[in-house]
Amino acid sequence: MPVAFLTGATGFVGRHVATVLLQNGWEVRALCRTRSPRCLEAPGLEWFTGDIRNPGRVVEAMSGAQAVFHVAADYRLWAKDPREIYESNVTGTINVMQAALTAGVERVVYTSSVGALGLHHDGTPADEHTPVCLEDMVGHYKRSKFLAEREAEKFLQEGLPVVFVHPSTPVGPGDHKPTPTGKIIVDFLNRKMPAYLETGLNIVDVRDVAEGHRLALEKGKVGEKYILGNRNLTLAQIFSMLEKISGVKAPTVKLPYTPILWLARFFQLASFITRREPMIPYEGVRMAAKRMFFDSSRAVRELGLPQTPVETALSDAVDWFTQNGYVKKG
Repeated sequence: MPVAFLTGATGFVGRHVATVLLQNGWEVRALCRTRSPRCLEAPGLEWFTGDIRNPGRVVEAMSGAQAVFHVAADYRLWAKDPREIYESNVTGTINVMQAALTAGVERVVYTSSVGALGLHHDGTPADEHTPVCLEDMVGHYKRSKFLAEREAEKFLQEGLPVVFVHPSTPVGPGDHKPTPTGKIIVDFLNRKMPAYLETGLNIVDVRDVAEGHRLALEKGKVGEKYILGNRNLTLAQIFSMLEKISGVKAPTVKLPYTPILWLARFFQLASFITRREPMIPYEGVRMAAKRMFFDSSRAVRELGLPQTPVETALSDAVDWFTQNGYVKKG
């Protein structure tokens, strides 16, 4: 039975990647930090306590693996110490790639993000080849993912067979933290969104993203990028879908961008004093200025990426959040 080494298995996407691999006959060695909840137990899954910032532990846990899936990432729009984001996303990626090179694994699937890709100024869908530079990155998370991808690309020159996947905005069951996108859904269901700041996202079922990782391993071309996405929607369209699914009334008040940006800036400055997460994340507001629309046709065409209707993904997310106590009764 082939062995895969997986980082980020306690996260939203990583947990689904582990499930897909187990269902397809792989043994999975999953790296897990001491305080992270092990939200999946199954035959063929072995947990290793460790951190991608510890290169020695990564080498030890990866020993004997034929494939590596580096899914782990510090996905936050605000941090007391932004250096933590770079340590996990950039230094951690270097450690995983170096260990994979040393171990001589057959293939590495590296999970980047559409946040590290370029965007078109007119809002038309971008693809894997849209021009981009570091100055285009908004916030520490995007900058760290951009820099991490550049570090991973360097290992191609040393002969490491890396395939790059770029999930768009995954939704679905199991978003236990939840992610920033999942929090939008939870706040909507709890009627905490009387108004909204318009933006655009590419929504995809998290289970399709997980399957896309497996397909990238089997069919992806070394050194190439694949956007794992599905449907481009404005936030208003997403809320309309959620209203139909849940019965909760969608907000109709659209907030003006510039005043909210200044308000978010105020909260950000206040957070430096209080050391608490701001009520309105400044980087999140800046991101909303551009529609994150992407073209995932290459992954569909070359990998066979599934395209589950986003209505199904949103409905399953609503059910999961409701059944697991994220939605207040009444």
